[in-house]
Amino acid sequence: MIAGSRLWLALLLLAALSVGGFYAWLQAGNGALPNGLASGNGRIEAVEIDISAKSPGRIKDILVDEGDFVKAGDVLARMDTAELSARRRQAEAQLQRASIGVDTAGTLIVQREAEKTAAAAVVTQREAEHDVAQRTLARSEQLAASNTVSQQILDNGRAAERSAAAAVAAARAQLAASEAAINAARAMVVDAQAAVDAARAAIEAIDTEIDDGTLRAPRDGRVQYRVAQPGEVLGSGGRVLNLVDLGDVSMTFFLSTADAGRVAIGTEVRLVLDAAPQYVIPARATFVADVAQFTPKTVETEEERQKLMFRIKAKIAPELLRKYIQQVKTGLPGVAYIRLDPKAEWPAALNGTLLQ
Repeated sequence: MIAGSRLWLALLLLAALSVGGFYAWLQAGNGALPNGLASGNGRIEAVEIDISAKSPGRIKDILVDEGDFVKAGDVLARMDTAELSARRRQAEAQLQRASIGVDTAGTLIVQREAEKTAAAAVVTQREAEHDVAQRTLARSEQLAASNTVSQQILDNGRAAERSAAAAVAAARAQLAASEAAINAARAMVVDAQAAVDAARAAIEAIDTEIDDGTLRAPRDGRVQYRVAQPGEVLGSGGRVLNLVDLGDVSMTFFLSTADAGRVAIGTEVRLVLDAAPQYVIPARATFVADVAQFTPKTVETEEERQKLMFRIKAKIAPELLRKYIQQVKTGLPGVAYIRLDPKAEWPAALNGTLLQ
């Protein structure tokens, strides 16, 4: 039993010495790195997403707490939509009224078309009467020329002809008025249909606002902060939660001019965090700044130009992040080691504990 305890103690001591030696090597800096490798201090970062209210309103409920993992589409919070529901009922009433207006205008068209048919019949009748009056007047004029009829009969024929002509004009005017009334009724149908479309659009807009009142996760991640609490009233764009996308994690670090100039997109990077120096995290360079992030006061000499520092971003593979999603923490400091020369060999300390 005592021998077993001593063996266990020896193994623990050996592991501690290995980790301590590895950490000491890492702290040695670039001076301990082989040619073709460089390093820079950085911090783990992730894409942050603010979950905000699109429209002003009161928070009804928040369904998640800080630290919770969420999936894309999960409901995170709900806004109070009672007022929107009332507006929707009002819009539905307007839609019903507009629909009735369409039916009424359609009925009016039928009525106006019937009136037009009647007016056309009256025109035909008045034209026939005018034709008879013209023929009668013509005969009276012929008879009056031979003194066969009296002047009174001739005058009566002329009056009847003029009256029939006036009746024709009046009937035609009534027919034109009927056609105008039909056009007006058709315009009323168009207007009523536009009112229907407007009411439906209003309902759709309100439904969109009601749906926006349910705040969902846009992607997988972890809740970092609850910015507001249930019952608070927010303005448009007011933040409710802060979400961290743990599928888009990277480390930003800085290299000098000489080293940054040799970094290509996709260059292999290995990250070691201060909190867990026993693990090496593989990554790839995805961004190299084309402008120096900070410089000395003057850059008049070649030596001073070498002091310019450029920002590099190394992204961790999403599939590796999904595998260790529960262990991913943002804000952790560490060191990024980058292979500037593809032929350079990684030190054993950066190979043996590589996460896969």
